[in-house]
Amino acid sequence: MSWTTADMPDQTGRTVLVTGGTSGLGLASATALSTAGARVLLTARDPARGRQACARADAELVELDLADLDSVRRAAADVRERTGDTLHVLMNNAGVFGTPPGLTVEGFETQIGTNHLGHAALTWLLMPALRAAGGSRVVTLSSLGHRGGTVDLDDLHFLRRPYTPMRAYNQSKLANLLFAAELDRRLRAAGEDVISVAAHPGLTNTELLDKSMRGGAPGRAPLARVINLLTTQPLRTGVLPQLYAATAPQVRGGDYIGPRGLGGMRGRPTTARRSATAQDPDLARRLWEVTAGATGVTPDPT
Repeated sequence: MSWTTADMPDQTGRTVLVTGGTSGLGLASATALSTAGARVLLTARDPARGRQACARADAELVELDLADLDSVRRAAADVRERTGDTLHVLMNNAGVFGTPPGLTVEGFETQIGTNHLGHAALTWLLMPALRAAGGSRVVTLSSLGHRGGTVDLDDLHFLRRPYTPMRAYNQSKLANLLFAAELDRRLRAAGEDVISVAAHPGLTNTELLDKSMRGGAPGRAPLARVINLLTTQPLRTGVLPQLYAATAPQVRGGDYIGPRGLGGMRGRPTTARRSATAQDPDLARRLWEVTAGATGVTPDPT
């Protein structure tokens, strides 16, 4: 498959929400979708950065902090009102990577709270708008890191387990894949005209990866930039899997899209490999239930 943005269908008349759009994959996605004719809403925690990104992408700003469920509820209500309850694509792109120990507003571990719980709540709250649009998609971003992840439903927030930044990140990315799969199963069971798809960018040169490689130490910056350039693919290629998942007619519910190169690290979009744990329907069902209890948001579909 040699799919590029030139193969993306015309998006005129479609409305898209991209979370985490101030830089990297989110901004690249928003720009490409807007160029293809979509009305794009772009979320940001920082309004000033959000306005700058919206100007670059020809998008509309939605203020959203996924680490604050009150903010998630406000953003969902804003989107539903602004779009007339009609949303064709929700791209759950935002994420944090390798953070030190920390908690969200509700007391969730930062990475599972932001990457999974916040996005799950947003997805459920926006389901009426996705349902009303028809032929709509939820695209959830995972990572190669999910392969090294385990989801401990009894200790999601590392209250008993030793915390390491990568262990928490990998858990959150595995949770993203499990949620995407369970969402699709429930949508199909309910006969909904909405599909759930997952994607990952492989190893892509983004601000997020660069910051993680520097590890917060300014002295590492030059080495991090060199390693980043040598091991990653350009942003224009890394963004293709999620754009393909959001727009390609041949995509089906439950698909997982990633780069086709060795180990899924580089290349044009294709069907990606997921770990055995990511394919466990019982774990996905139990995570769905734990997520509903933690967020206090009613799952949709039930």
